[in-house]
Amino acid sequence: MPNYKKQKGCQTMVRRSFLLLIGFLIFKGLKAFFSIAENRDRTLQLINQFKQTYFSERFATTPPTPQSSISTPTIVKTPILNTPTPQPLIIPNSPSPSPNNSAVLLNGIQPVQILQKTLFGIPFYQTIINLTDPENLITIGLANNAPQANSSQKSFGDESFLNFVKRYPAAVVANGTFFSKDAQKRVMGNIVGEGKFLKYSRWENFGTTLGLKAGNRPEMITTRLEGKPEWNQHWFSLTCGPRLIKQGKIWLAPKTEGFNDPHVLDRGYRTAIGFSQTGKELFLVSFLASLTLQQEAEVMKTIGCYEAMNLDGGASEGLAYHGDMYINPGRNLTNVIVIYDRNYPAPTQLKTAWKQFQAGQRPLIPINS
Repeated sequence: MPNYKKQKGCQTMVRRSFLLLIGFLIFKGLKAFFSIAENRDRTLQLINQFKQTYFSERFATTPPTPQSSISTPTIVKTPILNTPTPQPLIIPNSPSPSPNNSAVLLNGIQPVQILQKTLFGIPFYQTIINLTDPENLITIGLANNAPQANSSQKSFGDESFLNFVKRYPAAVVANGTFFSKDAQKRVMGNIVGEGKFLKYSRWENFGTTLGLKAGNRPEMITTRLEGKPEWNQHWFSLTCGPRLIKQGKIWLAPKTEGFNDPHVLDRGYRTAIGFSQTGKELFLVSFLASLTLQQEAEVMKTIGCYEAMNLDGGASEGLAYHGDMYINPGRNLTNVIVIYDRNYPAPTQLKTAWKQFQAGQRPLIPINS
């Protein structure tokens, strides 16, 4: 064989051996990298952010509609990847608007609506509730239609978000407050729904409470700094946190409120709720990207919140609008926020309870609590 052919064959073998060695080293490196759950979770977040950057409309102000609805028989969940808070499945908006989104105004008041927006590069859904409209009623939904929220004494378990959406034919259904990850599924904080206590402890002393009083007048109170709320004056009351906005300014003191869980303090998918300075508008925001508490607070301030607080998030983040799934949680939930309007009216018993509350009936504090 001529020498030049031998040399060429030898060079080819060396090149192939080198490429095989490089490929083997890359494989070993990736295997070691993805063997760490935190790295897998971080990579998944980057992939989600990349998808949202290229597939969501920036600065959109028209109501989005999802590609799939609750009639779909199965719920696709993102892999848990051995992490305590898997990312929620985010269902992108479909091309055509929902017919009820363009409802005719009644006395200048628009029904509950959702807008898709992007601020500071962060995409989110903004639900807007006009609190001056008597048809806009807010309540709490509990897993398995339980008469009270899970506590250390009694638990009614959890339930898929799909079941919540089917059971409550409301304008909006969204995730609520935190709950424990053990078998008891204890719901955190005191809860009032439909003018009655769903969970109460006189020893409650952490987090921030959003309460709606007579006439749907909102208030926000951080217990350890401002004293305990008058829960028995609330039609709707939810304790969560940390607080994000106080009197129009960013206010973050999570450890002072009693929060130490890194899943709350670190970056993650989030939901927030707040109201305007006039107290006439309530904003529920479901974020479509992983972000910090500081970033969450900046968005809530920019959209016009005078007071705002963080809600449960991560794998618990869920949002349905007009019966359609917008964000599907990665786990079962114990409690949800349910919002009715005149297009998706509240059931008769809820309207009756609302009238009684307006007439002066108040929640009775449970005995031996």
